[in-house]
Amino acid sequence: MTEQENKPNKDTDSSEDQERRPRRSRRSVRKTQGQLIQEALGMKPEDIADVEEKLFIARFVDYFSEETLDFIFKDKSVDKYLEKLTSKINTLGTNEEDKLLKIKFEERKIDNMVRQVKARAEEAAMKKGFKTSADKRLRKLSMYVTIPLLVVISVLAFIPAIDYSFMFPILCVFCMFPQFLKGSVMRKWSKFKEENRNDIYTENRDDIAVLKSYVQEDLNNIREKLLGLEVPLQLIKFVLHSADYENLDLINQKAFKGLTQYYYTFAYPPGMDPIPIPENLQQLNQPIPTKAQKPQKAEQNFIVLTDVKAKEGVIEGFAPRLRKEIADQINQMLNDSDFASSPIDFAKIILGYGTDVNIYCQCGEIAEIINVQICNWKNEFQYYLFESVRCDCGEKVYILSVTDDTHHIPEELRDIFSS
Repeated sequence: MTEQENKPNKDTDSSEDQERRPRRSRRSVRKTQGQLIQEALGMKPEDIADVEEKLFIARFVDYFSEETLDFIFKDKSVDKYLEKLTSKINTLGTNEEDKLLKIKFEERKIDNMVRQVKARAEEAAMKKGFKTSADKRLRKLSMYVTIPLLVVISVLAFIPAIDYSFMFPILCVFCMFPQFLKGSVMRKWSKFKEENRNDIYTENRDDIAVLKSYVQEDLNNIREKLLGLEVPLQLIKFVLHSADYENLDLINQKAFKGLTQYYYTFAYPPGMDPIPIPENLQQLNQPIPTKAQKPQKAEQNFIVLTDVKAKEGVIEGFAPRLRKEIADQINQMLNDSDFASSPIDFAKIILGYGTDVNIYCQCGEIAEIINVQICNWKNEFQYYLFESVRCDCGEKVYILSVTDDTHHIPEELRDIFSS
């Protein structure tokens, strides 16, 4: 992201914001969880980076193994993930454990196996009448509805002395029809996933078993590295979509629309006492809420990311805008939404946050994000909700953003996400 993309719009900067900006530069930058652990335990930055990269490998392969249908007909997205996956494999360390992890990836051809399982799942989907992803189908249907409307309006514009009052009912129908189509498509897709998830798994059982065995080896590698570095295992928390792995402690699980997420830490070897957590890291050992949380009261401290450039959940550019004036409307949207924890870590959603990119509380402090949720508004629209830790001023910051700038924003929510 360029520096210009991250600057707020001049039109949205209040005089109070302008007066506060010099004070921001004097405040210290809040550190990420990884940085806190690294500094408190005297670790090298590359050690934390190595753990994070290996966890990415485990999470992606595990998610693909459990929810293969989420990846069908998404060639660009899968290619991007696999490119990132192979890049991380190629940059593994030179110790024997890392060499073995790389050799097994190449011998089992994990990347090709992912493509083969995806291809078989797409073939099964086409037999059931699905030839493209739900997102692509929605975009195509929206074009089929919008283009005729534009043609009709263009033709009528050249007809003199015409009474346009009869157009209002037609316009209402055209405006409502895309929402009806979207609901219909998403319901059909959800039903297809529920009815065919087990069949896809059974058909690809052998390959998925190989993929999961590689996830287990990757997790074992991470665990041994953390123990060697004397990192308290209970500090390293992560999400997987399967309960099939060993040497892990399950600390929570959440179910959302047929999808179960399991929250884990690494288990200590039998007979080994837990490594003590340093005093300055105690705040990182907080329990995970049983349910996905949304603001419990009528919050006011909302920041909406506008002019967003985002693809497949990764935000590459934005302009933050404080939206106190429509806080009631935002709270109503949250009340009408379902919540689930994001499968993507915040550090992977906004790259460089805390160093190159920042979002600020009203008091001038950098918002330190501790919770990322995917919100589903009436099964029609998905958006991010980022929650910060409580700031020195006593307030939390709630940040909202679209997950992809190509997704259609419902008419009722356009005032919220517009610049």
